[in-house]
Amino acid sequence: MLEQAQYMADHLSKWRRKLHSIPELSFQEVETSKFVASVLEEIPGMHVEVGVGCPTAVVGTLSSGSGPTIAVRADMDALPIFEETNHDFKSRNEGVMHACGHDAHMSIGLGVARLLGESFQNGDVKGTVKFLFQPAEEKADIHGSTGAPYMIKAGVLEDVDRVIALHMSPENQLGEVKVHDGYSMANVDVFDAAVFGTGGHGAYPHLGTDPVWMLGPVLQAMHGIVSRRISPLDSAVISVGSILCGVAGNVIPSEVQIKGTIRSYDPNVRELLHAELEKALSLVRVFDGDYKLTITPEDPSLNNNPAVNQLFREVIRDIHPEFKVLDIPFGLGGEDFAHMTQVVPGAMLFLGCAVGDGKTRELHTPSFDINENVLPVGVSILGETVKRYLKEE
Repeated sequence: MLEQAQYMADHLSKWRRKLHSIPELSFQEVETSKFVASVLEEIPGMHVEVGVGCPTAVVGTLSSGSGPTIAVRADMDALPIFEETNHDFKSRNEGVMHACGHDAHMSIGLGVARLLGESFQNGDVKGTVKFLFQPAEEKADIHGSTGAPYMIKAGVLEDVDRVIALHMSPENQLGEVKVHDGYSMANVDVFDAAVFGTGGHGAYPHLGTDPVWMLGPVLQAMHGIVSRRISPLDSAVISVGSILCGVAGNVIPSEVQIKGTIRSYDPNVRELLHAELEKALSLVRVFDGDYKLTITPEDPSLNNNPAVNQLFREVIRDIHPEFKVLDIPFGLGGEDFAHMTQVVPGAMLFLGCAVGDGKTRELHTPSFDINENVLPVGVSILGETVKRYLKEE
């Protein structure tokens, strides 16, 4: 599989650059979806469906008619970022950029599909492989749902025994892979809160109640939750990202709006964070104020299945013996692939993709980029994992 993947490196680069030049935001991946479907339709034996759960979702299926089923997931959406690279294939959609590696994820998924298509045609494997090209990993819609839950509700995992995926990791060099059992990425919750007072004239604050003043102890309490209410052995974050209030310097507002994010690994810690945030806001009642809090869950914590990870490790050891496997969590970022691993045993690995020129190109930044040599590496690891799983099962 490694030799085949390296042989198709030019195709992988071409696909990645095409996809990179046409980035589209969550639930808007129209041209992206068309391109992915067109490549899949060229593969002999591939059954292609569009609009499974979401209008832009694409599902490709290879099957021998019997045996186990494994799914390979690749996300498709881009971010609202102005690209600052000098590539001739940079984004043609101003203000939208593939700054999280989804262009690479899709190219790798297409490469795995093409190589496995040949394996099925040659009778080398038995079973079924589903390629899930998923929209809207980055942003939930007005109903609070990203793309994965919609595809799951549409039944894409009903007959699936295992599901796998990968992610670009620009903080790691090519040749480094993160593989971690159990909780590896965060529960993601968004909170919207409001602190209410009466407001009043800026010259006479004693005649009313001031929500701006009340916010001081509330913020102090919020930022003390992780350090004083959560065990140091547990990972957790509460961050305030937006505070809005007032329209004039001499008018005390009657309301302060607060928005932020809550991150954790363990479900019990998640519940505790919610309860402590409620307590922190309730402090305003001591000062004759009031509050409202809404917490919206987005993604659960990514729980990587140890058995699937063991297969990843064996594949990497056998076909990339020079690679370094890092057994560490991936951080408190969110990943809606976690919805899929709640339904079916699965795992995601993080693949080092640093360009290697000493410059920092982090995820979700205007300068993000990858070393394209990572593309055949990703194809070889996912493709070989699929083949071994089908043969072992």
